Amino acid sequence: QVRLVESEGGSVAAGGSLKLSCGFSGGYVASMAWFRQAPGKEREGVGCIYIIGGLIQYTDSVKGRFTISLNSARNTVYLQMDNLKEEDTAIYYCAATPLAVHWDVNLQPSQYRYWGQGTQVTVSS
Repeated sequence: QVRLVESEGGSVAAGGSLKLSCGFSGGYVASMAWFRQAPGKEREGVGCIYIIGGLIQYTDSVKGRFTISLNSARNTVYLQMDNLKEEDTAIYYCAATPLAVHWDVNLQPSQYRYWGQGTQVTVSS
């Protein structure tokens, strides 16, 4: 059973930065992703990283602002968020699966078996 533990989020002014981490343990992970869910909205894929090979994909709204990285030695994936906007306010979740998710669906929540506890990120004007 894979366990995912996310760092705490936080509150930041628009234009600021936050970095989230997600430590994984307890089993094999091939793909990991970050999702977010704002009040009244569906869960949205932010970005995905393939543990073997390191390929990364981002949703269009965060390209150039968010960066996903992996520290293999620490079994931790990071989400660096820069130039944050009010519309980035949401609960952020990391997710993982032992499968190498197909590129075309790697930002779909249904592809991931394990989920972190979620952490609130609030961006104010």
